[in-house]
Amino acid sequence: MPIKPGLSAAAELVVSDADTAIAMRSGSVPVLATPRLIALAEEASVAAIDAELAAGQTSVGTKVQIDHVAATGLGKKVRAEASVEKVHGRRVIFTVSVSDDRGLIAVGRVTRVLVDVERFLDKTR
Repeated sequence: MPIKPGLSAAAELVVSDADTAIAMRSGSVPVLATPRLIALAEEASVAAIDAELAAGQTSVGTKVQIDHVAATGLGKKVRAEASVEKVHGRRVIFTVSVSDDRGLIAVGRVTRVLVDVERFLDKTR
């Protein structure tokens, strides 16, 4: 089945010490690190289309545009939601949002490209 706009999925985590800006070396405070937030948004994007991929096919991230607008502390649950906005050939563009119990903490877009796993890996060898 082809990938179509509207496919969506979510990913969640509870912020632990390993998820903080301190642990990721992206800051000096014990709050959810932007790199970890981006990884969660990408996880949701992957999940949104995973069941639609052909055998031997995967998607790889090529572009992330995120506005991280609020901090989230240790022990808080965070949920990223991704929805396919557009499909241009092999390029899939997702809208993403990330929230905690207080509301929206990030919003943006993730772009992934569909690739054949073996051909893609051949280029890395």
